[in-house]
Amino acid sequence: MSKALVLVAAGGLAREVLSAVRAGAAPGHEVAGLLDDDLGKAGTTVDGVPVLGTPDDVAEHPDADLVICAGRGAARRDLAARLAKLGVGDDRYATVVHPATPVPAGCVVGVGSVLLAGVVLTTAVTVGRHVVCMPHVTLTHDDVVEDFATLAAGVALGGGVIVGSAAYLGMRSSVRERCRVGDDAVLGMGAALVEDQPARTTWAGVPARPLTRREEPK
Repeated sequence: MSKALVLVAAGGLAREVLSAVRAGAAPGHEVAGLLDDDLGKAGTTVDGVPVLGTPDDVAEHPDADLVICAGRGAARRDLAARLAKLGVGDDRYATVVHPATPVPAGCVVGVGSVLLAGVVLTTAVTVGRHVVCMPHVTLTHDDVVEDFATLAAGVALGGGVIVGSAAYLGMRSSVRERCRVGDDAVLGMGAALVEDQPARTTWAGVPARPLTRREEPK
C-alpha cells in the first residue's frame, strides 16, 4: 500500500514534483493532496490532486509524508520553520529523486530535497535538506549544496564548489571549481562565477560581477 504524500505550496514546483512522483521519484508514495496559504485554492485541484487546506492544517494529515514545494529557498526555509512549530520533524519529509537521476554510492541527498530528471551527481556530492535541483543540473566531485538552495535547469558546478544555504543559481549558470556561493546569494541566468560570491549578493554576467547586495535579515 502506498503512503500518502502531501505537497506544501501549490505552485509550479509542486506540479513538477507531482509529475516526478508519478514517474516513480518517491517509491512507495502517492500524492494525496496539497496545502497552500492561498485560500482561493482550497477545494480546487492541481493536475488532478486536491488542495486540502493551508500549511496550518498539517495536523489533519499525521500519517502523511511531506515535501515543501515553494520555489524560493527562503520561502522553503520559512515554511520548514513554521511546520517545525507545528511539530513536524525531519522524519516527516520525503526525498524526491527522479528515476532518471541515479545517486551513486558516496553521495548524500538530504530529507525534503527534490532532484528532477537528468540531474547528474558524480562522486562524493553532498546535497542538504530541502534543496531543489531542476532538470539537467550537474554536480561534480566533492560539491556541497547546503540546505534550501535552488539550482535552476542546466546549472553546472565544478569540483569542490560550496553553494550556501538558500542560494539561488539561475538557469544555465556555472561555477568554477572550489568557489563558494554565499548564503542567500543569487547568481543570474547564464552567469559564469570564477571567484567566491559573498552572501546576500546578486551577481550576473560572464565572468559574473556584483549587481546588488542585500542587508542581512534581522
